Amino acid sequence: MRCILWIFFLLVGMKIQSQDPSRFKTEVEFIKKKYDTLWDSTKETIVFTGSSSIRTWDNLDDLFPDHQIVNTGFGASQATDLLAYSNELINTFNPYKVFIYEGDNDLSANKRPKEILASIQDIIRTIREQNSNTQIILISAKPSIVRWSLKRKYKRLNRKFIRLSNKDNLLQFADVWTPMLEGRKLKENIFQDDGLHMNSNGYEIWYAVIKPFIDQ
Repeated sequence: MRCILWIFFLLVGMKIQSQDPSRFKTEVEFIKKKYDTLWDSTKETIVFTGSSSIRTWDNLDDLFPDHQIVNTGFGASQATDLLAYSNELINTFNPYKVFIYEGDNDLSANKRPKEILASIQDIIRTIREQNSNTQIILISAKPSIVRWSLKRKYKRLNRKFIRLSNKDNLLQFADVWTPMLEGRKLKENIFQDDGLHMNSNGYEIWYAVIKPFIDQ
């Protein structure tokens, strides 16, 4: 009995630790220091933030040269992590437009779409508390080879994002899910060898989806 209880509390402790936002403290500090010199506070700013699909999109400045882009993506993050660091990674830059990509890692960690949506709503509230006119674009959870078995949960989360965006004129939904498919099948040539992260072909799809929101 003692052995069972010990295993239970060990697993609970591991889960809590794995969700502790402080594990990203060093990475967030690095991002802040990077933009201490790169960010011009006199210019309007567009922030891209979220998990590794944003972090590894390293040519945003080249793709959108007419805009000041700040990329504060941090790999392996979940919506609760972005919420914890929303001031450092979003509000610090007083953006007029924010692109958010979260939900992918959350679903992989067995979080329910409803739970993820609640965290996203808290992030939106935090942004709007600083500037009620900030435009926010939710990037849909993307499909991937290694997480294709979770596609129903991904679709459910994306539907919740759509319904949420339909209630707010300054909140929009960018659908990257659909163009990453060929009919009902996943385009497999758009991923790196790990089957999760995108290669340049994948980011070309994202660029085509995101560009109209930048140009608005």
